Amino acid sequence: MASEDRCGLPLSTSSDEAASAYREGVDLMLAGWTGPAEAMERAIAADPDLALAHIARARLHSFYQQGDLARAKAAVARELVARRGDARERSHVETLALAIEGRLPEALAATLKHIDAWPRDTIVLSLPLGAFGLFAFSGMADHDQARQDLCERAAQHYGEDWWFLTLYGWAMTENGNVARGRAVTERGFSLRRQNAHAAHAVLHAMFEDGSIDEADRFVDEWIPGYDRAGILHGHIRWHQALGALEHGDAARALAIYADVLQPSATQAPPLNAITDGASLLWRLSAYGHTVPKTLWVEGDVAAQQLFPRSSLPFADVHMALFAAATQNREALAARLAVIEQRLAQGKLRAGPVVPAICRALAAFADEDYAACVHSLAPLLTDVVRIGGSHAQRELIEDTFIVALMRSGELPRARGMLDARLHRRPSLRDTRWRARTG
Repeated sequence: MASEDRCGLPLSTSSDEAASAYREGVDLMLAGWTGPAEAMERAIAADPDLALAHIARARLHSFYQQGDLARAKAAVARELVARRGDARERSHVETLALAIEGRLPEALAATLKHIDAWPRDTIVLSLPLGAFGLFAFSGMADHDQARQDLCERAAQHYGEDWWFLTLYGWAMTENGNVARGRAVTERGFSLRRQNAHAAHAVLHAMFEDGSIDEADRFVDEWIPGYDRAGILHGHIRWHQALGALEHGDAARALAIYADVLQPSATQAPPLNAITDGASLLWRLSAYGHTVPKTLWVEGDVAAQQLFPRSSLPFADVHMALFAAATQNREALAARLAVIEQRLAQGKLRAGPVVPAICRALAAFADEDYAACVHSLAPLLTDVVRIGGSHAQRELIEDTFIVALMRSGELPRARGMLDARLHRRPSLRDTRWRARTG
């Protein structure tokens, strides 16, 4: 019906064209595919008073850190839904607006309340899910479990919905249920292969179960059909670069960096752009490969333009990678001062692990490996609180292991590797085991 969304919830519009374009835009957004902004613009052109199209367009602006545009669209949506919208639509708009405005605790509370009333409101349910969702950036130490628990509660309302299966499977994978998570994700992917979030979730499962070569073939087969402008194109290739590093192929990893991750080449949203670039260059260096200094300097300049001030802990940690690698002590000290102030004021939800990571990275870059170990050791179990995915956060554990090896603490390094091999097989761990005896 023209007056319903993708899951059968009513839409306050009498325009078939607007409703159709809105549904198309939502599906494209949920799939991480190209074209959702254009579809939402068509919906708005067909019905300028459709508040849900305006707030969806605002969310798309927020993905690319276009804050002024996002907030302006959110304000329009609030005004429109107050005049023409039911209780569900008003709650939908307000919840997304809170997230767009960066009011994350309020947005998470509003999301959970909304889902209790309208569990099939897909866009709202998407807010706490994913590596950059409200749960991941909540500062919670158990956000992986919370994400799976939420999906468990919602599962009865979605059945074989391709989007839900993708996110449900990914939540299981991140929470340690890798075999089941991969199976569920692959089922969702089979229902809609033009789904970058599904392809991404499959790669995470392959990373966790050690299927590195299979993941490489998967990307080679799938990526030609995904436009380089797609929101996850660069990140999916980043996963392929991690696979190259598993095989010690630094040249291939650097080639992928130059192709899609380097500031002059990337079309990724700002958060993906800085985190993928910084983490790949850092891994290359930490694993003993040469990274041209110019790459670090170029990346740091671009990152400072995108994130000049302290923001999300996940972004701050990756900004610390750039500052440490380029010896930009002034920038790191300024960012650390703000982080420490927020911690002292009780405003840093992720807690003391954030400044500890930043100090540890600086010590590592200064080749003070004992100091790196000292900073990280007490808080390793809290790294999860910075958000992102396990594959992304493993960078911190890798840094700790290398610091242990370089400071002569080989038994502790072997212990870390043993613990990791309990979680998943890894070619890189095998090479490191040779280096630790």
